Amino acid sequence: METVEKVADVLNDLIQINNDRIKGYQTALEDTEWTDADLKALFEYYVIQTKQFNKELSEAVAHYGHELPEEGTTAAGKLHRAWIDIKTTFTGKDRKAVLEECERGEDASKKAYRDALTEATSFPAEVQELLRKQADEQLKGHDKIRDLRDAQV
Repeated sequence: METVEKVADVLNDLIQINNDRIKGYQTALEDTEWTDADLKALFEYYVIQTKQFNKELSEAVAHYGHELPEEGTTAAGKLHRAWIDIKTTFTGKDRKAVLEECERGEDASKKAYRDALTEATSFPAEVQELLRKQADEQLKGHDKIRDLRDAQV
């Protein structure tokens, strides 16, 4: 596959994974009790952060002359969001359960960025740097969610 095409494909895949992350955190926001204001603020931050990631990725895709993906999400992401809905119904929107599901979503995002970085070795330096920067920020988000989950009893 031509490098330009491969760059666009990898970036478009990340945009879809990020759409899953946005929808997952929007669901988590709905499922989080009003007393968990710290989680609500964190989830809102991750929605805004991920929209910024997608803006940057979309600009890179456009730079390479490709159309942007639909506003869709991946099939796996849709299944993950359905799992969040089901699990919180049974757990009464328990803080730990919401954080566990958010971490599962973060694990999927972490893997997607790791895979993208593996494929990006022949990409232009600016694309590699963008992916590394976003992967680092995503990893910080994953670790924050994991630490919050671990702090729950």
